[in-house]
Amino acid sequence: MGKAENGNFSGDEIDASGRKKDHIDLAFLARAAAADIDGRFDYEPLLAAHPMDYASLATSFAAKAMQAPIWVSSMTGGTEKASIINRNLAKACGAFKLGMGLGSCRQLLYSDEYLKDFQMRSWIGDQPFYANLGIAQVESLVEAGRVDKIVELLKKLDADGLIIHINPLQEWLQPEGDRFKNPPIKTISEVLEKLDINIIVKEVGQGMGPRSMEALMRLPLTAIEFAASGGTNFALMEIMRTDPKVGKDYYPLVNIGHSALEMVQMSNRLVKDLGSKCLTQQVIISGGITDFLDGYYLMEQSDLPAIYGQASGFLKFAMVDYETLEAYIVKQLDGLSLAKAFLKIKS
Repeated sequence: MGKAENGNFSGDEIDASGRKKDHIDLAFLARAAAADIDGRFDYEPLLAAHPMDYASLATSFAAKAMQAPIWVSSMTGGTEKASIINRNLAKACGAFKLGMGLGSCRQLLYSDEYLKDFQMRSWIGDQPFYANLGIAQVESLVEAGRVDKIVELLKKLDADGLIIHINPLQEWLQPEGDRFKNPPIKTISEVLEKLDINIIVKEVGQGMGPRSMEALMRLPLTAIEFAASGGTNFALMEIMRTDPKVGKDYYPLVNIGHSALEMVQMSNRLVKDLGSKCLTQQVIISGGITDFLDGYYLMEQSDLPAIYGQASGFLKFAMVDYETLEAYIVKQLDGLSLAKAFLKIKS
């Protein structure tokens, strides 16, 4: 088919650009091994014609149409390199009608110096586009009585809502890390009570267990993004950035977490168990999604409406140039269309 037509709330917040550059450079080194993919599909070559367009992939997210169920997961923020990457990703999402989450927008709470690096609405058009803050920053805003700054942030970026990333292991291991004073679920609940905005909650590479998932699914969230174990591992990334003598003591934490498949199965059980008390109605399946086959398989397994997300999968192409990223997305869309036409999930 080819190309489609188109820690704490304070004014003296330190510049995080060095850390963000580390994250970009280390993202590929911090990937876990992919799971065995054999035996997932029945190949049915007789029952469909070749797809001529991407019509079979059309979906929606938070009432916005998407040409395909693909989400560019949060990754970068606060460096010159990130500005170019964000622009390439936003331009591609606009052209192919996909959705996108920004990297951490923490710096914009204190200064507009890097605002242009995040203002991507003109590139992405009317596609889903979400700002991103860590739970530590959100907790500080709640405690200071300044949740209005979240609304200001969304207005500055013309964003559709906020992603709150939950990263206790990363913050603990990070030399510059914050400490949470309250359980994140308490902070998220307070923000939902105070603000009428779309909120996505995500982890950053370990995924979440059943008790955390149940607590979230009882809240009226726009979506939960899994950010499961198997993709970019931010706990490992921070260990790689710290003093080796300190890092080795925490290395056993690297393999703690839940895979995307485990989380799909977990959410399916919770949908049945919670019934009408399940207020979250969509998921973004991410973490270890290496290609369109992973995405297709996991979306088909989900009882909740689902799209799939990738972070470093897009990042490595966006870092080269727009044309390289564009070619990668075309292959993803073509591959996903073929999978939907000729592959059926084994029962």
